[in-house]
Amino acid sequence: MQQRPMNRRQFLTRAGGGALGVAALPGMLAACGGDVETTSGLSSSTSAGPSTTRALTQVKGDKPWWLQGNFAPVSKEVRSTSLKVTGSIPDELAGLYVRNGSNSVNADTGHWFIGDGMLHGVRLEGGEAKSYANRWVRTTLYESGDGFADAGIPGGDIGYSNVSAFTHNNKLFTSGEIGFPYELSPKDLSTVGVYDFDGKLDTNMTAHPKVDPETGELHFFGYGFFEPFLTYHVADAQGRLIHSAPIEVGKSTMMHDFAITDRDVVFWEFPVVLDLSMAAEGADLPFRWEPEYGARIGVLPLGGTNADIRWVEVPPAYVFHGINAFRDGDDVVVDVSQFETMFENGPLGQAPELHRWRINTAGKELTFSDDTLEADLHMDLPSRDPRRVGRKYRYGYLIEAVNNPDTVQLGGLYKQDFETNTQEYFNPGADRVCDEGLFVPTGDAEDDGYVFTYSYNAERDGSDLLILAAQDFAAEPVATIELPQRVPHGFHATWVAADDA
Repeated sequence: MQQRPMNRRQFLTRAGGGALGVAALPGMLAACGGDVETTSGLSSSTSAGPSTTRALTQVKGDKPWWLQGNFAPVSKEVRSTSLKVTGSIPDELAGLYVRNGSNSVNADTGHWFIGDGMLHGVRLEGGEAKSYANRWVRTTLYESGDGFADAGIPGGDIGYSNVSAFTHNNKLFTSGEIGFPYELSPKDLSTVGVYDFDGKLDTNMTAHPKVDPETGELHFFGYGFFEPFLTYHVADAQGRLIHSAPIEVGKSTMMHDFAITDRDVVFWEFPVVLDLSMAAEGADLPFRWEPEYGARIGVLPLGGTNADIRWVEVPPAYVFHGINAFRDGDDVVVDVSQFETMFENGPLGQAPELHRWRINTAGKELTFSDDTLEADLHMDLPSRDPRRVGRKYRYGYLIEAVNNPDTVQLGGLYKQDFETNTQEYFNPGADRVCDEGLFVPTGDAEDDGYVFTYSYNAERDGSDLLILAAQDFAAEPVATIELPQRVPHGFHATWVAADDA
């Protein structure tokens, strides 16, 4: 049965009474045709290399950084079948590249993380760029025109579905921080509807599900504002929800991602805690850094329950994204982009460092070690060969994250070699920045394939889709596809092969 938003009385009861009601939660996380007028672009920046040489973007006036430059939303849905291509699109790339992001209909939100989900997709076939289209995800919030303050407590069909795009069982989905996923048609990016696994899903689905490359099973979780604060789920290869297990944690924390190996599930619980008093005061993002809450990492078997999980205490930090995890004997190895803190200093915090965790499972108690792989280069929004999810791997692809006290600033792309701890850097050039780089395999080798990224050109206030050869990563793109409108900076992408697109 579909989960519905609570009314004010129900919420007050669960929240413990007091002044906090539905209207106090305006900012909870989610997470055609014709030309479109665009907003002004990012100020010019120059780069001859990584972040140490990239000029900082200036935020102008009183408008928040997430409503300026290429963070600002676009106002129209556009479809085009006439796309200019520079270079040559490889024939083996046949399908749909599609990326999700926050794009408020009202063009005014309380944070970059909050806003209606919008997909931007480019279809490739026969060495040609067949079409570009962007469409809002027709969520309940989009259709009603409501925000959380008007619609009810986030959850069920009440969510923005604005963070990720993913495929499973030959279907295309979107998900946000909070709420059920939505199914989309890869043919035209139209919304099929809210997806609750035939009524069996009764918690949120948070934005980073994992598909086991051997079994085809979909492992995912949802964090919630009330108990159970964390629930682990498994759907089989045919898309049937076959397992749900509440996991006991002390509070509602922003747990954006997790990891799997070929036999384990790994959760990390860090001290970014839901603060109901902040929500009562009208905070747009009512989470705060609370290091005294502590931090810990939990490991349980695939398909396990709360009775199976073992936790190890770790120093407080914060991780939005893991790159991958795998088993190395008794060790569970997890590579992550790690922040020192979150929501304390600057728009998010100091730019993240690349870390490798080792959780040893041999003894009665788990033990933990943490190696900083790269402290001078800052990276996030990772992808890897989808055939290596949960398995030993060598390469990851990450966006450059530049320390800027005024805004979230992106840059070029890195190819990280985890065997040698070396990097290749793709420099998009002066006045250009990239978004997340998605690896799409086309051959047997782990890096035999291409990396897709939307790139913003501040000089023309427009965007391109770049296709990079992963085995010649620092070279010029093999193809640059000029798009008919600007693509705002967003979050996560997927590739829908031609058979499913």
